[in-house]
Amino acid sequence: MTSARSRTRGRAGNDRAERGIPEATVARLPVYLRALTTLVDRDVTTVSSEHLASAAGVNSAKLRKDLSYLGTYGTRGVGYDVNYLRYQIARQIGLTQDWSVVIVGIGNLGHALANYSGFGSRGFQIAALLDSDPERLGEKVGDLEISPIDDLEEIVRERHVSIGVIATPEGNAQDVCDKLVAAGVRSILNFAPTVLSVPDQVDVRKVDLSIELQILAYHEQRKANSMLADAHLGESHLGAPELPTSFGLQAGAR
Repeated sequence: MTSARSRTRGRAGNDRAERGIPEATVARLPVYLRALTTLVDRDVTTVSSEHLASAAGVNSAKLRKDLSYLGTYGTRGVGYDVNYLRYQIARQIGLTQDWSVVIVGIGNLGHALANYSGFGSRGFQIAALLDSDPERLGEKVGDLEISPIDDLEEIVRERHVSIGVIATPEGNAQDVCDKLVAAGVRSILNFAPTVLSVPDQVDVRKVDLSIELQILAYHEQRKANSMLADAHLGESHLGAPELPTSFGLQAGAR
């Protein structure tokens, strides 16, 4: 039987969820979910906040703060029930149901995305592959044939597409985005290296691999500069002049 305290905690969690979860927390929830899934695969039933935070690559205080937006699911001295917390996070981010996805632009990147086996196990079903190149039409990628972009609206309607993925060159991305929005798609994942203009009710997530590489280059440069500075410091110590023997610094002075 559910206790009054549990019901109160559940209502409090729902109230927090209705007020909205910070975007930074939303971005970390899938990371926690992945860590919990790994624990489930290892037959781990309970986990402490410290262990889960370490597995997710965050500090435990941040993890506890993030999970507080979902409700109070941990037990002091015991930790979190792995399966239950996994379900609650999956429910919060909408992964307790399947989502239909259409990929537009079936070049090298589009092919790779279409062949990625991890989507299905996470609740995302690739409903269609679209391209504007007439020479690609009818080509099979996995179990799907590439369809013309002109079929987009019909495919979105008939296959209940919720999410559109843009994997086109930069110059085609906005036009494809406009077509997706006109067809009724309100969530878009953009791999094209450009900023898309969309109505307020449309959510866009951008994945720019070149920016991620530039961020890594920045960190590499910092590490290289730090190593160079340490090397120069070591050389300056080796070549430092001897201290003067005045002011009580003679050998053996105490």
